[in-house]
Amino acid sequence: MNMENIFTVQNIIIYFVAINIITFFVMWLDKRKAKKGKWRIPENTLLLLVLLGGGIGGIAGMYTFRHKTQKMKFVIGFPVILICEIILILKIIL
Repeated sequence: MNMENIFTVQNIIIYFVAINIITFFVMWLDKRKAKKGKWRIPENTLLLLVLLGGGIGGIAGMYTFRHKTQKMKFVIGFPVILICEIILILKIIL
């Protein structure tokens, strides 16, 4: 199997849908754990998921669950990462 078969448009779309669903779910899970006073998901993990392409899911989760909305690292960081990723993708495909 060569790399051309792996990096198809279809596989890339599947990846981005999956990483955003995962990031949205992790935001929900961390909020749930916070409400119950349980062990939390590290903030760096949340940021890593966004860096891996989960920006839309992270932002949607942040505002849907009102989670991390008081922390500028997330309120500013998630959209900035998403915008940078969009610009990078546009530079690659155009």
